[in-house]
Amino acid sequence: MSAGVSLRHSFTMFLLELFMFFACFHECLSSPPDHRQGHMLTDGATDAFLPKITPNAAPQPFLPLLAPSPLSSFPISTSPKLSGLCMLNFTAAQSLISITSIDCWTAFAPLLANVICCPQLHATLVILVGQSSKETGVLALNRTLAKPCLSDIEQVLTGQGAGENLNHICSIHPSNLTEASCPVKDVDEFENTVNTSELLASCEKIDPVKECCDQVCQGAISDAATRLALKASDPLSMDGPHVLPQHSTRVNDCKTVVLRWLASKLDPYHAKEVLRGLTNCNVNKVCPLVFPNMKHVANSCGNGISDHAACCDAMNSYVSHLQKQTLITNLQALDCATSLGLKLQKYNITKDVYSLCHISLKDFSLQASGCLLPSLPSDATLDKFSGISFICDLNDNIPAQWPSMSLIPALSCNKTVRIPALPAATNAQSGLCTGYVAVYLLVASSMAVTMFLQF
Repeated sequence: MSAGVSLRHSFTMFLLELFMFFACFHECLSSPPDHRQGHMLTDGATDAFLPKITPNAAPQPFLPLLAPSPLSSFPISTSPKLSGLCMLNFTAAQSLISITSIDCWTAFAPLLANVICCPQLHATLVILVGQSSKETGVLALNRTLAKPCLSDIEQVLTGQGAGENLNHICSIHPSNLTEASCPVKDVDEFENTVNTSELLASCEKIDPVKECCDQVCQGAISDAATRLALKASDPLSMDGPHVLPQHSTRVNDCKTVVLRWLASKLDPYHAKEVLRGLTNCNVNKVCPLVFPNMKHVANSCGNGISDHAACCDAMNSYVSHLQKQTLITNLQALDCATSLGLKLQKYNITKDVYSLCHISLKDFSLQASGCLLPSLPSDATLDKFSGISFICDLNDNIPAQWPSMSLIPALSCNKTVRIPALPAATNAQSGLCTGYVAVYLLVASSMAVTMFLQF
């Protein structure tokens, strides 16, 4: 009898869940277009799911319109198979590792690699070794332990959802855990060589905007790294503009040792904020896109534009290839627009094809998302039912600037440069607006990607 009751109760619950599912589905289909704002990621135009809000509107919380069934939540972690040889304390850095695994989540790791995943992974390696130095007294792993430790780090991250090929995506090698060519790794020798009080005062707290321009912490790190490198060098050979390549490499390797020492003096989260802020200065300086051959654009747009439609068809086709590469920041998009414009000008394309063909900054980022990432450091977040989300700059429809002698590229530290046609409210670093949207990406078992936006 009890079995019959249990079976009947289970069947009733199943019918109830099925009814709720179809009710929700019917509501979504029958809602007015103005309110039905969840969109599935397709290869079509993305303007349909860009928010229509005023530039100075206060950002509101965003939630996916639909979420996966609670019966099939996102996996959070599995037990990693560790080597047993690595002495790094993963437990003490669990919060940091969780952030890293989400920033580098499975299929999204290559898309977020340049701006979020790889900077966070590099910071994690620095912090793990730096924190271990408080027990070992050394700021590097020996070459024997570096390989199994790197493997263990990868296993721990993968067990929490990160991609399986992060070492390849982010160019991580066992040498990233050693002192490489830096002659100093002992903590006592480090502190006897470097002005540690000045270093800590310059770097224990940084402003991610001002630091990229003033370089107070970066200058202190360079000074400390040079002092360490001199321990194995002829001082005269490090002077002036004729620094030998091997010395430059040694200084760079010593910078990593300096960062590990800093990480040992800060708690892991605080160290992560400092390291990401420093890395972000370099991230925003360079356009990460690879520009394919542009002869087709040159043939349609060069030597004066006789056929506007043909030129824009060629231009849009070219830009569509750029849109398949990676997510970039708004500052990177400015640099990419300038770099592409200068390359096109070398093909004798003198007219502003950006204006002619309505090319905007967002056209340089991954078009499947229609998203430019903010120029300040950010992390992805994970909800086991909603999926992965990250922050996008809502003001990425700003027209791309065609480079000219009278309009220099808009550098974030150049206070005199003005970007035309910008909204009134601006971001302190990029000159771009501060409205953001959370993008939710859901992964099905087939690894197809779905994105929902709720405005």
